[in-house]
Amino acid sequence: MCRLMAYKGTPIVIDKLLYQPKNSLVNQSIHAREIEEPLNGDGFGVGWYVPELNYEPITFVSVNPAWSNRNLRNLAPKIKTDCMIAHVRAASVGDVSENNCHPFQYKNMLMAHNGGIENFSKIKRAVREPLSDELYNWIKGQTDSEHIFAYMLNELFKNHQAVSPETVFDSFEITFRQMKKLMAAHGIQEPAYLNMVVTNGLFLVATRYCSDPKEEPLTLYHSEGSRYVVEDGNTRLEAPEDNDHAVLVVSERLTDDANWTMIPPNHFVIVEQTLNVRIRPIHD
Repeated sequence: MCRLMAYKGTPIVIDKLLYQPKNSLVNQSIHAREIEEPLNGDGFGVGWYVPELNYEPITFVSVNPAWSNRNLRNLAPKIKTDCMIAHVRAASVGDVSENNCHPFQYKNMLMAHNGGIENFSKIKRAVREPLSDELYNWIKGQTDSEHIFAYMLNELFKNHQAVSPETVFDSFEITFRQMKKLMAAHGIQEPAYLNMVVTNGLFLVATRYCSDPKEEPLTLYHSEGSRYVVEDGNTRLEAPEDNDHAVLVVSERLTDDANWTMIPPNHFVIVEQTLNVRIRPIHD
C-alpha cells in the first residue's frame, strides 16, 4: 500500500532523508515495518522545490525499485531543498508505469497517497465527470490516487479564490464526503484508506483517514524540531542555528526514538509556511 514522506524546513540534502536513517524511505521500499506487505518495489518518485529558480517543483519518477536505482543514489547527495515529497509504490490500482508513480504534480502542487479505494473502477467515471476540462485532460495515469487529487483540485479551484491550508483541507473534506457517497451508491463496502499529503512548496497538508470510523487508518507520523541531523543512521533534532526548524510527515518512523507523534485517526496535520504545526479533525 505504498509509503510516503514529506519534509518542510531548513534546506536539507535529501540523502539525509531518503537513505541515511535506519528506517529510511529507501529501506521501506524493500522492508517496510508498519504495513502487512513489506515490499514497495513498483516504482518511486521524489518531488522537490528550488524556489530561487522556479515556483514549480522538480519531479523524478521511475518504475524501478528505489533500493536499486543508481540515478537516485547518485542524485540524492547533490540535491538540497526546503520542501520535498517522496514515495515508494506497491501497485494496487493501475499498471507499473511512470504515469502511475507518485508524487503527482499539477502546476506548483504535489500530492502523494498511501492507501486506496477498493474496486475503484466502479466509481472512476463518476469521479471524472465533474472535473473541469483542464483537470480531466491533466490526468495521465490510471490510479485512484491521481483521480482523487484531480477531484480535490477541482473543488479547490471551484470554491476558492486562493490556495491556503484552510482552502486545501476544506476541499479535502468535500472530496472525502463525495468519495463516501459514490462508494455507497456503487455498492463498495470495503473502507477507503486515504493518507494523502499535498504541498505547494510553502505549506503542507496531510491526512490520516479511513472512510469507516470503526477501522484504524494506516499509520502516519509527524516530527518537528529545530534542526534535523542524521549520524550513523540515527536522527535527532538539535538546538537551532540561524532560526533552523524542520517538520517531517511520514508513513513510518525513520528511527526508533521517541521524536515521532502518531497523527490521530481521521485528522489533518497542517504545516504552515511559518513551520507551525496544527492537528485538526477531518469532518467528512
